[in-house]
Amino acid sequence: MGRPFSRLMRPFASSTESVPAARDVPRHVAIIMDGNGRWATSRMLPRVAGHAKGVEAVRATVEACARRGIEYLTLFAFSSENWRRPPDEVSVLMRLFISALEREVALLKTSGIRLRIAGDLQRFEPRLRDLISEAERSTSHNRRMTLTVAANYGGRWDIVQAMHKLLAARPELANDPSLIDEASLAEHLAMSHTPEPDLFIRTGGEQRISNFLLWQLAYTELYFTETYWPDFGAAALDEAIRSYQLRERRFGRTGAQVEA
Repeated sequence: MGRPFSRLMRPFASSTESVPAARDVPRHVAIIMDGNGRWATSRMLPRVAGHAKGVEAVRATVEACARRGIEYLTLFAFSSENWRRPPDEVSVLMRLFISALEREVALLKTSGIRLRIAGDLQRFEPRLRDLISEAERSTSHNRRMTLTVAANYGGRWDIVQAMHKLLAARPELANDPSLIDEASLAEHLAMSHTPEPDLFIRTGGEQRISNFLLWQLAYTELYFTETYWPDFGAAALDEAIRSYQLRERRFGRTGAQVEA
């Protein structure tokens, strides 16, 4: 039997199936925005003050990425495990999400930035889901940069829901699993609208990926910084990009092959 149809339709190449083109500026940057609470605590402020300050850092980072020619920016705003936090803090985060959508979408539209939300949105209240839908619709024509906010997102959830969608679309695969390949599954991932990240950044000093983009980070360059997210800005972004530019991206090859 020939290659599955999905392989012909997949918009972005896989780093495990082909070698991506070398780029001085990463095409796709993914960030875990960590350290809001600790930023606030270190200043004897309530944790929610750190989350509010973190929204300002989001705005600055989005602008900085767009100016540097980054095509895709993905921000991990709320994980599927963050529901375990104190209810009051979760409530504040949801309110901040709503207010950010209400305030920032107009700026995204005029800046040429498309907004996408990736995650299981069913747990969000109807008002938030409506705001998300409208924000995605009203920015859908923008092409300067795609900003994806991962909300109620988990890497394992993404892989499982992709498998569910694949089997729903092609039920015959349940009887012949050998036909399932990387490309056929990847097109159903919540992040299928982006290429794999070139650069992953985590602020706040922790050095783990915390169930973020498990499929997509296979060959991504990882960068960890002690800087808390509210203090992250253009200068910190440039430092991360400089680190990326010093890496030799081999994708399974030897250094000699890369040089050749």
